[in-house]
Amino acid sequence: MGKKLLITEKPSVAMEFAKALKITTNRKNGYLESSDWIITWCVGHLVTMSYPEKYDEKLKFWRLETLPFIPEEWKYEIIPAVANQFNIVKELMQREDIEEIYNAGDSGREGEYIQRLVFMMAKPNPKAKMKRVWIDSQTEEEINRGIREAKDLSEYDSLSDSAYLRAKEDYLIGINFSRLLSIIYGRKLAQSIKEDKASISVGRVMTCVLGMIVQREREIRNFVKTKYYKIIGEFGDETASFKAEWKVNEKSVMYDSPKLYNESGFKKEQEAKEFISSLAGKPATITELKKSKQKENAPLLFNLAEIQNECTKRFKIKPDTTLEIIQNLYEKKLVTYPRTDARVLSTAVAKEIAKNLNGIARGLKDEEIQGYMKKMIEEKYSTNLVKTKYVNDSKITDHYAIIPTGQGYENYNQLPDLQKQIYKVIVKRFLAIFYPPAEYNKMQVTVNIENETFHCSGKVCVKQGFLEILKPKSEVKTEKGTDKKEDNNLEILKTLKKGQIVEVKNFEIKDAETSPPSRYNSGSIILAMENAGKLIEEEELREQIKGAGIGTSATRAEIMKKLEKIKYIEINSKTQIITPTIKGERIYDIVYSAMPDMLNPKLTASWEKGLDMVAKKEIQPEEFMAKLKNYIHSKFNKLVVKM
Repeated sequence: MGKKLLITEKPSVAMEFAKALKITTNRKNGYLESSDWIITWCVGHLVTMSYPEKYDEKLKFWRLETLPFIPEEWKYEIIPAVANQFNIVKELMQREDIEEIYNAGDSGREGEYIQRLVFMMAKPNPKAKMKRVWIDSQTEEEINRGIREAKDLSEYDSLSDSAYLRAKEDYLIGINFSRLLSIIYGRKLAQSIKEDKASISVGRVMTCVLGMIVQREREIRNFVKTKYYKIIGEFGDETASFKAEWKVNEKSVMYDSPKLYNESGFKKEQEAKEFISSLAGKPATITELKKSKQKENAPLLFNLAEIQNECTKRFKIKPDTTLEIIQNLYEKKLVTYPRTDARVLSTAVAKEIAKNLNGIARGLKDEEIQGYMKKMIEEKYSTNLVKTKYVNDSKITDHYAIIPTGQGYENYNQLPDLQKQIYKVIVKRFLAIFYPPAEYNKMQVTVNIENETFHCSGKVCVKQGFLEILKPKSEVKTEKGTDKKEDNNLEILKTLKKGQIVEVKNFEIKDAETSPPSRYNSGSIILAMENAGKLIEEEELREQIKGAGIGTSATRAEIMKKLEKIKYIEINSKTQIITPTIKGERIYDIVYSAMPDMLNPKLTASWEKGLDMVAKKEIQPEEFMAKLKNYIHSKFNKLVVKM
């Protein structure tokens, strides 16, 4: 009787599959075997693309006449350090008794690529049926479901095409333009950074990100602070008063005046004083009074970029450290698949969500989390998510958001403290979506003095709702200032009536100044990459405009790591603030003068979109490759002419 062979990306994952399949047989050299199954593993990449000199010895030397290098037939080779494991996998795949081969690599584009390279080089038994296991977590039930519902491998061919093209694109752009720019500008670069010789390293995503960092640094460097002057009026009676800020309106004498810096500020202090004088002795009336209740729902769940940004803010750690930790939590069965772009759940998962909640309630020995769970049960909070913003099948490509599985607690106590803390951040974000919205009472008041308007608002949180989990009480700000002051302000505003004349107590001039943009940190740059070069602080807005990003959730942290390793950027280990090095700035200037579109996030994002279209079968791989070759040739023609 024939056997089934299953190949995972690494040994630890293979052990989880063996457990789920109840394989207790002794481990052999590089694989496990039972009466029905053989389980083996890669150790990350086993196969790599060959360097140009493997095509032709002469290509070892960087010469203009041998560029651009675009092979017709691509060469690949086994990585020497892992050749032993490759040979084990190859022998198993070629065994005559193998009837089915299961690709159980990491469930993403790069995971597909690692395995397909092995299949290509190993030439498996042609009689064996090839299948693909695609899972969202490493719990036993999910592993078993993945094997049970494994589809024919060919259903993932377009994902594989996209993965091969991504690698070819990065190879061709990296090798050709690094060589070309080094030949043209290398000597000049070496002189400017006072080194004997220097090469220029460029990459499709890496160079674009370097551009974002250098541009931000120069904006800060060239920024000139501008001072301007605001006018604050104090109004009320003998018992109480409130402060309101002047803003220009269409009926104001200052409308479109060159004396104004912005809608609420004067360019010169003297002009602000003169304006105040013009208001002296004039009556002030309440012309608008708006009372409203405001509701705010819990934020969407974490995808990889969002949790990386959150961990940089909270724990001052790099995105690659965050990914390593969440990968470990995933392998310990505690959370779902980490390399995801989605921030919502699928309908199927939402319907079964009680399993996750029950698992947390039963298994997680943590007083704080158990307190939140207890409140959910006592208050009978709804767990029916299906019609909420947290469930949307159309916003999920490969995987849904990162959530706790409600399993794996046998591994929890052994985790280092930081890993426990990050796990709790994920659990809290998950539990928050079941809590009611936060509710605020809001009040907006407009005071009018002869068509000059002063505005004041007060906001106070009346029901914490989800904030109870995501923000400790001390953090719940009520608009400007502390809770107490705002409560008082709101109480005063509540006593006012429309049409009421209020006493003008006094006017003061408040100095204000413009501030430069802030530098990226290692978390915020990941968010900016996800949004094709735009750092959008507001969470809701970020979700609305999300389009094609730069890089993918699986690769962004690695890109930052590489830029730091080749000393184009520096990341402060305490603050995680990113600055470019002198070398990084020189490289930026060279790329800017030679091929500025390499620095344009829109171009990089459009390449990423193209790869996505190949994966979705919207365009053929040949079409993508033709565009890529044209791009390289046209750039070369322009640059060589420049010489």
